[in-house]
Amino acid sequence: MRINKEGYKIIGISGAVCLLIWWFFYRMLINESGVALLWGGTVFLLLFWFFIVAFFREPRRVRIHDADLVFAPCDGRVVVTEVVKETEYLQEEMLQISIFMSITNVHMNWVPVGGVVEYFKYHPGRFLVAWHPKSSTENERTTTVVKMPTGQRVLFRQVAGLIARRIVSYMKVGNPVEQNSVCGFIKFGSRIDILIPKDSELLVEIGDPTIGSQTPIARLRKVTDKKEE
Repeated sequence: MRINKEGYKIIGISGAVCLLIWWFFYRMLINESGVALLWGGTVFLLLFWFFIVAFFREPRRVRIHDADLVFAPCDGRVVVTEVVKETEYLQEEMLQISIFMSITNVHMNWVPVGGVVEYFKYHPGRFLVAWHPKSSTENERTTTVVKMPTGQRVLFRQVAGLIARRIVSYMKVGNPVEQNSVCGFIKFGSRIDILIPKDSELLVEIGDPTIGSQTPIARLRKVTDKKEE
């Protein structure tokens, strides 16, 4: 199992803390009556540390390219499918698909479509639970807009949650990005909103599970004439 680079520091620190806690328990319980408790504590600390390591796992996945499809940018479960008015950058009605990531999901994030990064902004904010309706506009988040070769634009937001306190994005304005390439990481549970042209065909429903970079969530309307705005 590969470990994502975003986890190296946390894994090292948590391992050191677990070792110190174990040493403290060892000094306190190293007698005949405390052996069972010491073994129990040792198993608990090992399981906890292995959970931290597993959280930052980096799966190997086939890179899929299909310009007509929008792919899930993360593992999780669909919690929102609705038409909304996007007011930060695009200023138009868009079809929003939101995917919630539980603490057990892989938390790598992938680019749902290929193109050029036209807009990127980091927003400091609150830490409401990720499924709260206001989390998309009030929580700490990043907003990225990718302009496709067809001229269509797709916006996606990494949204922090109640536990997530660290959003990592590798997006930079002007950089070309390949569909289903890694775009970032969200530590310890949250959600991603994807906003696509509202005339797109929705391929998922609320409650459907998704696999990042593998599950198609929408089909874009074909554009015959490429227009530069």
